[in-house]
Amino acid sequence: MQYVLASQSPRRRELLSLILDRFEVCPADIDETLNPQKPLREEIVRLAAGKALEAAKTHPDAAVIGADTLVELDGRVLGKPHSPEEAAQMLSLLSGRTHRVLTAAAAVLHGELRTALNVTEVDFRALAPQEIDRYVATGEPLDKAGAYGIQGKGAVLVAGIRGDFYSVMGLPVAQLYLLLRGMGALPG
Repeated sequence: MQYVLASQSPRRRELLSLILDRFEVCPADIDETLNPQKPLREEIVRLAAGKALEAAKTHPDAAVIGADTLVELDGRVLGKPHSPEEAAQMLSLLSGRTHRVLTAAAAVLHGELRTALNVTEVDFRALAPQEIDRYVATGEPLDKAGAYGIQGKGAVLVAGIRGDFYSVMGLPVAQLYLLLRGMGALPG
């Protein structure tokens, strides 16, 4: 069976390799604007599904996987920061607080779409302004939702999590494995 990941994220590639030995990467270009009138849970699943469905158009016989992640604090979505200053602002907001990371995965095989959603709570310890500045200076926060990478230097910011570590990285590995197995894309 051919497998396609509809994402250019290096973290998702790394995580998908825990399930699959071989797959093609074919990033999907979709409008990722969130509808503020809809619940975040629905929107994140819609985006993951949209990526998988878009890539499936050019790979109709493959199992196509899409995913999306967002960080939410008090109903506010913290996406990827556009500048070091915005990264520092996000980290200041997260400091000493608990936020949620929502990660959706979607798979399309022979026109059938299945989705999974994971919500993980992440506790940040209280951060001193100079800690935030040092972390932002590494450049790591600039391509990460919520301005941190739990699997990298941002690990020192996290006091604890309740949920799936891999989802915080960007792909709910166990849920995706079960989803693919359930649709016949992996052996039982």
